[in-house]
Amino acid sequence: MQSKFDNLLQVASQWHEKGIGAVIVTVVETWGSAPRRVGSQLIVSGDGHMEGSVSGGCVEGAVVLEALESLKDGKTRVLEYGVSDDDAFAVGLACGGKMRVLVEPVGKQMPQNLLRELVDAIAKHKSVIYEINIKTLQRRLVYNDYEDRIRRNRSGFKEDEITFLNVYSPKLKIDIVGAVHIAQALVPIAEIAGFSPRIIDPRESFANRERFGSIEISNDLPDVALTKTKPNYRTAVILLTHDPKLDDPALHIALQSEAFYIGALGSKKTHQQRINRLKQAGFTEKQIDRVHGPIGLNIGASSPEEIAVSILSEVIATLRLVKLC
Repeated sequence: MQSKFDNLLQVASQWHEKGIGAVIVTVVETWGSAPRRVGSQLIVSGDGHMEGSVSGGCVEGAVVLEALESLKDGKTRVLEYGVSDDDAFAVGLACGGKMRVLVEPVGKQMPQNLLRELVDAIAKHKSVIYEINIKTLQRRLVYNDYEDRIRRNRSGFKEDEITFLNVYSPKLKIDIVGAVHIAQALVPIAEIAGFSPRIIDPRESFANRERFGSIEISNDLPDVALTKTKPNYRTAVILLTHDPKLDDPALHIALQSEAFYIGALGSKKTHQQRINRLKQAGFTEKQIDRVHGPIGLNIGASSPEEIAVSILSEVIATLRLVKLC
């Protein structure tokens, strides 16, 4: 499932190349309950057309006017806006906040060759960071640094408070071992949340297009599938078969990988049995502690749909609720 905002920079580049003009507006800082997260973007053409969003509709009009002015004078702007509770409520948001945005006219400030390189990196599913010093306006693309930020898709200022980092990364992956009812509920909400799920199950009567649509499906044995595409630091591994013959070999591969989350379905008793097997297989307590079991946040879930919500919540919490380096 592709977000309608995924190709904003490509569209901005096309506007510039056609001579229409383009401005890229980025949320660089927020306070309170700001409508859009840091890194969110809006693009504005020279004829006033806009795509994307920086405020959910609260201050877009004012931002567009500033963007058009920046296109005329060729100057980068850093602007601060307050979104009142009343304005936020008017566009369907619970409450307001404050935000700071960066306004960059393409060509006159943001070099077109830099934008082309960024668009190309995104198209090739590379992780890349757009780095800009808002005082000197020096810009560059960074490919092999800021691993924590890339892993969590966390844009923001460095500690110097003048260097802004906007993270562009491929979608986080979720490898789901076991094409069970919980998986059927988990796949669509994972896609809505921006993840790229894959179903792994050798049982073709379970893992098929009729049950899971167009997402990636592997009918290899789970350990074979995970060996072919070893989980990295942007991958969550979720084991749902409840069958040690399928789950355990996959778990061994996952524990030897950089996967940021590993979770396995089962009761406390089942999980203790799983721990004992892992110890017998030679895994250390530190490695075993990486396994979330019983899987999911404890929200009293009982149905497959509720369990799916609890699992995805735990995946997101593991990803987000860690302080960045």
